Amino acid sequence: MLDTLKSSFVECGGRERAQVLLDKGTFRELLGPFEGLESPHLETQGIVPQSDDGVIIGKGMVNGQSTVVISIEGSFQGGGIGEVSGAKIAGALEMALENNKMGNTIYPILILDTGGVRLQEANYGLLSIAEIGAAIVALREYVPVIGIIPGKIGAFGGMSINAGLCSTLIITREGRLGLNGPEVIEQEAGIQEFDSADRQRIWNTIGGRQRVAAGFADIEAEDNISSLREAIFTVIKQGTVEKPRSSQVDRYLSFIGSVNTSQVLYPQKVQDLWAESDPDSLNQYKKAADHTAVKMKSRGHRWFNLLTAGSKNIGGVPSVLCSDSIIGSKPIRFLAVVPDESSRFPRARSGEFGLEQGWMIAKHVRDAIEEDKNKEEKRAIVAIVDVPSQAYGYREELLGIHQACAAAVDAYATARLAGHPVISFIPGKAISGAFLAHGLQASRLIALDDEGVNVHVMSKQSAARITQRTIEELEEAAKQVPSMAYDIRSFEKLGALHELISNVNAEEPAEAARDLIYRSINTAIEDIQSSPRDLSNRLNSVNAIKGGRSASILVRKKLAEQW
Repeated sequence: MLDTLKSSFVECGGRERAQVLLDKGTFRELLGPFEGLESPHLETQGIVPQSDDGVIIGKGMVNGQSTVVISIEGSFQGGGIGEVSGAKIAGALEMALENNKMGNTIYPILILDTGGVRLQEANYGLLSIAEIGAAIVALREYVPVIGIIPGKIGAFGGMSINAGLCSTLIITREGRLGLNGPEVIEQEAGIQEFDSADRQRIWNTIGGRQRVAAGFADIEAEDNISSLREAIFTVIKQGTVEKPRSSQVDRYLSFIGSVNTSQVLYPQKVQDLWAESDPDSLNQYKKAADHTAVKMKSRGHRWFNLLTAGSKNIGGVPSVLCSDSIIGSKPIRFLAVVPDESSRFPRARSGEFGLEQGWMIAKHVRDAIEEDKNKEEKRAIVAIVDVPSQAYGYREELLGIHQACAAAVDAYATARLAGHPVISFIPGKAISGAFLAHGLQASRLIALDDEGVNVHVMSKQSAARITQRTIEELEEAAKQVPSMAYDIRSFEKLGALHELISNVNAEEPAEAARDLIYRSINTAIEDIQSSPRDLSNRLNSVNAIKGGRSASILVRKKLAEQW
């Protein structure tokens, strides 16, 4: 324990951070290192597990107020979220939610020092991050959910989306906030898109001071314990936030629409180097910026056309399709993200989930919530999921793609909590932050049993680079840990799928397939209407109980015993 409130918070370890934020003598750790709740998925890959799996849960007081602090230890696996660490975070937030529902106020504080999903556990991380986001959205109705990004790592990947859901976000100048790390962007889009060695450009894009100035964080705190505690006192005193930024859809849509993307360019030195090393590539990029890319089609677009059966598309941008239909007597709003070869954001032209996609999905979902708020029967919302990834680009990070994804997460979760049956139908790819934003907040997941249906965190090339493996080594590891595999049958073993549908041509669906999917959607709606509105069904399924989520279930059980 540090003796002085003037000491650096950034330099503290994860456990120390949780301790020093709480009033002296009130810290009580839950599921501490002596509980032995290690990840069961690391040793088989030659990785030494940590006995608290890199997450510290502490209960205590802040200025006399009951508080739970959740601190991610960035020095273990880069603060990556796996099954056990994710269950600890989600479980603690779920317990806080139950307390607040019963009138026992407890304030949640999330200390984020994380690169996002732990790639060695992949889809376990995706599921956990979705459950964390669901809990944050539900909790915000009762108390402010406070996020702190101190540095040294920052908040990246799916956890940057959850940072965007927090009621209030506190960040130090040393903190960083972005969906895609510079190294990942460089891997996926090339050094000309984002040079990961250009430190000044990185801080001017995703650094703490820039994020506060751009409105993606609320408070820039000095790097000392006293300043962080004072900021927390202020937030608690202010109470719940009426309209968190992830729900400010019209404001951000207006902002994105006003941006002249041709002015958000690369530095001249980057273009000069690019021209020297690969002039053809530079010319191709400039042509793309003039909206001359090749037209593309997607599975998602084909399935949208089939399932909406000619209903009018009311999507606000070409890459987001939205249509209201009737299945039997049930009203349905279908949503899909599709390629748009003329998008003014070049990194989101092939069906990727980007800035416009996130905010526009949020708008269409929230419009349905508003239109149905006084109706006894809320229309079902069906997300057709065929998203190859989020958009990897400099523009996207500068303009807050993590916040756009958070807006979509918020909208889907809010719809689910308001009584709308939310269903994801997956006929294609469901990758990374794109799937978190468009699909994983659904009450039920339905997928086609097809080799082209993939669920994962990122491309194999990037996953191999970041885990310092060859692609062959990565594929070998996936045989031992199903959550690392890309195929839908491996994902099914984790227990999150409501139904896996076989014997359907996913690429070129015939009309007969429409009736089959309609029946599945209707069955899912009926199942949803007799179930809780949270995501607990994913832990109660046969596959989850048989072993697909055994560690997630155990963590929550032990957490409830110690709470």
